Amino acid sequence: MRYRIDMSYSGAGFCGWQVQPSEPSVQEALEKALCTLLRTEVGVVGAGRTDTGVNASFYVAHFDFDAPVPGPLLADSGGKGGALDCRQLCYKLNAILPKGASVSAIAPAAPDFHARFDARLRQYTYYLHRRKDPFLGSMSYFFAYPEFDVAAMNRAAALLLGTHDFSCFEKSGGDNKTSVCTVFSARWEPYEPELHAPVPAPPCSSSSPLCAGCPGDPQYWRFVIEADRFLRNMVRAIVGTLLEVGRGRRSEDSFASLILPAGTCVRESSRSLAGESVPAHALYLTDIRY
Repeated sequence: MRYRIDMSYSGAGFCGWQVQPSEPSVQEALEKALCTLLRTEVGVVGAGRTDTGVNASFYVAHFDFDAPVPGPLLADSGGKGGALDCRQLCYKLNAILPKGASVSAIAPAAPDFHARFDARLRQYTYYLHRRKDPFLGSMSYFFAYPEFDVAAMNRAAALLLGTHDFSCFEKSGGDNKTSVCTVFSARWEPYEPELHAPVPAPPCSSSSPLCAGCPGDPQYWRFVIEADRFLRNMVRAIVGTLLEVGRGRRSEDSFASLILPAGTCVRESSRSLAGESVPAHALYLTDIRY
């Protein structure tokens, strides 16, 4: 029988989702916990890889299990091979998983459900704050540069929409067969965190239209991007390059030249044409739709 797991995790204590030879991963932690509770080896398939340090506020995985379970983990404890008691399994998993991972729901799934291949859309969100905030340092990227042209960044982000080759934003050394992705939406938007330092912005005498540090200007921003798939390091490289546009260090035309037509044959060195990747700790996988 196939089961779907909905979960979340902080990337701080893991090398990413996928099992690695000598570093802790979310997949490894989940499989070990299931093995302990179900008393047999259990393989877990996730919705996709996440890079080291990247978080997931919403993640989906699946596993298969048909063997009988003694006692309370069977929905019908008197039968053999019955369905798992998903509520009890969820509770027990959370009791033994590392503190950086949490399971929110487990439910029976269709026999052909696949957490990775059935996903039609994935959403990532990158959080950024413009003013030093002691509550967000480990969850958001502190971007202290005075120039921050959001309008230019959103014009550049709009160029990402559609089906393109994103090799210029892909970390080299990946084993994917194609660098083509379809981006459905990409935008910068202000937001107000639930927990932050309510310190008013200092007076600003700048007359520059690029200055975002003036009183009344939003100090908390997020970049939201939705696509059918993502490449290694893709979102962090896109954000870093968009910030160069926002600082006036890269033109919108230069950004457009990095977005290649699908089917383009590019050199491995193409990644060096884009900007630097932003830190991983502020990136979150926030939605997966099936």
